[in-house]
Amino acid sequence: MEPRIEQSAGIEPVRVLSTRDAACVVIGAIIGVGIFFTPSRVALMTGSGTLSLLAWAIGGVIALCGAMAFAELGAKYHDSGAQYRVLRDSYGPFPAYLFVFCNTTAIECGSICIMALLCARYAYVAATGHAVTDEQNMLLMGMATVMILGLAGANVLGARWGSRIQNITVYSKVLTLLAVVGLALAFGSWPTAALASMPASETTRSVAPFAAVLAALVPAFYSYGGWQQALWISGEVKDPRRALPRAIIGGVLVVITVYMLVNWAYLHLLGVEGVAASKTVASDAVAAALSGSPGASAWIPRVVAGAVAVSAFGVLNVQFLAAPRLAYTMSRDGKFFSPFGRLSPRFGTPVAAIGLMVVLALIVLFGLGRGGADAVDRVLVNVMFIDGVFFVLTGAAVLVLRERGKRGRRDGAEAPIEGYRVPLYPIIPAIFVLGMLGILIGSYIDAAVRMAVFTGGGCILIAALMYAIWFRDSGRT
Repeated sequence: MEPRIEQSAGIEPVRVLSTRDAACVVIGAIIGVGIFFTPSRVALMTGSGTLSLLAWAIGGVIALCGAMAFAELGAKYHDSGAQYRVLRDSYGPFPAYLFVFCNTTAIECGSICIMALLCARYAYVAATGHAVTDEQNMLLMGMATVMILGLAGANVLGARWGSRIQNITVYSKVLTLLAVVGLALAFGSWPTAALASMPASETTRSVAPFAAVLAALVPAFYSYGGWQQALWISGEVKDPRRALPRAIIGGVLVVITVYMLVNWAYLHLLGVEGVAASKTVASDAVAAALSGSPGASAWIPRVVAGAVAVSAFGVLNVQFLAAPRLAYTMSRDGKFFSPFGRLSPRFGTPVAAIGLMVVLALIVLFGLGRGGADAVDRVLVNVMFIDGVFFVLTGAAVLVLRERGKRGRRDGAEAPIEGYRVPLYPIIPAIFVLGMLGILIGSYIDAAVRMAVFTGGGCILIAALMYAIWFRDSGRT
């Protein structure tokens, strides 16, 4: 029988989110600002249009395998913060605590700061048409702070408010990316001819193609991450046993389709050398398509900057919509401070957990403000590595729970899982776990992110020490 976590003060999360809302959480959490810039790094690392698309395709296959594995978990676990419960039931409370602690402090708060700063920067460019100077850094931090407080407040009011914001931003960013694809189709040669004629870039690294694709999978795949957040808001999804698998798999399929199309469009309009050399690939691709239009060079950067700002705003919103449910659930389980396990009697939301993320995010934000762009990059690669470690553990949990369920059924202690089950078991979850391990190895191959292996490990060590001091022997508090 599926274990239940005891509710506090008789207040239950209200199931107000539809399958479409949950799918928008998945799509919006995955499609961030990376797809507007990351293709340049992938092209630079592979040096080939074909290998570049191959890296994106392999990343999509790994993401789809992960989505199918997580969909089975969503069919079995569908209270708030379900990923915590998955890890707890699979490996015990200690790994589950490490996940939530690292997620709350390093992954989500780091993402909040990055997205808030990027949103502020590109909103400024879209509004003024001018690049941000060092003297305007405090203005950006002020804008980022207002956005953090505003979106946190909207999500305090209820999951429905956060979901409405999410849906609008998802529609906007998907339509923007498809518009780039439309430009590529309208202003260029036949697609297959363009792909067949793409030459290898002069920037190709002196590594074997396999190693180049493996290293390129690191930035490519981490533009795919985010479907796990559907498990975090599962306590507020209607008919979750059916809705969560549909939202997770459907959302990831939409993202894979959009990513493959837009990467083809970038390569089609700029060529692999142009993509590899570009620092603003989406803007440069649109400019290449409309190069014959009078005055296009003046407004294209502002329009693309606005699209990036909207995309970052959507990712920023989903952090407050989904992530606080993890700390809330862990607190109800007695493994975190009890005030964070309470819902607001008025709004039915984990106000204290949302407030905790705001405080931590603002602390990191002002630290990043002093460190500049290099500090943002360090936080980003740390987020990537730590997230990857817990992706591996959660994907492997499908194998652990299935085998445990078989033993339970022989004893008559557990009924079969109802609803979605991952096909081709155990091949699909194994592909995801092995793929994620390969990406973590790729993190070490790429010297630019290698330090994340050590700093990410340091964050996990800090979480372990806190657990040993405060929560090792705790039950409910």
